[in-house]
Amino acid sequence: MELTETYTLPVSQQRAWEALNDTEILRASIPGCDSIEPDGDNAYAVALSASVGPVKARFKGRMELTDIDAPNTYTIVFEGQGGAAGFGKGQTHVKLEPEGDDATKLTYTANAQVGGKLAQIGSRLVDGAARKLAGEFFKRFGEQVTGGSDTVQAKTDDSGDTASQADDGDGAGEGSGEEPKRKKSWTAWISKS
Repeated sequence: MELTETYTLPVSQQRAWEALNDTEILRASIPGCDSIEPDGDNAYAVALSASVGPVKARFKGRMELTDIDAPNTYTIVFEGQGGAAGFGKGQTHVKLEPEGDDATKLTYTANAQVGGKLAQIGSRLVDGAARKLAGEFFKRFGEQVTGGSDTVQAKTDDSGDTASQADDGDGAGEGSGEEPKRKKSWTAWISKS
């Protein structure tokens, strides 16, 4: 699986860099994250709960920051085990570029492999779940770095897909006045992605 997206963060490049290296901000931003603890130089032990279609699991893993060029770029190398649900491993290259004094363009490219039950449910479902998690991460991350005052803007990647930070997957838009609908079946979710 490969995922490339660009976001505009409403903060300076230095503030974005500091936030991306702050474990409390990351813990609050990563959907389902239970903990991020230092585990050596530029490495962290991570525990989180995630759902990918019908597969729900608690993952424990490690991420390490490499190729660090502060405050411009780094690579995150990650691996995690979810017991019977399977495993995930890969890397993400993150690049920050200033867009004026008060905005930063964040571009990332993630390459990942999954195994076990995760691999059996299909790449389209896994890709859709990854995009949804990324969108939710950047929505929460933007709220953390700005105190909830601004939103993060998602831009389209090469395939024409976007990560919608306002869509939480329940079918009701924010501020629509509608009550959230019941969760859709995973087959409906596949056709949506």
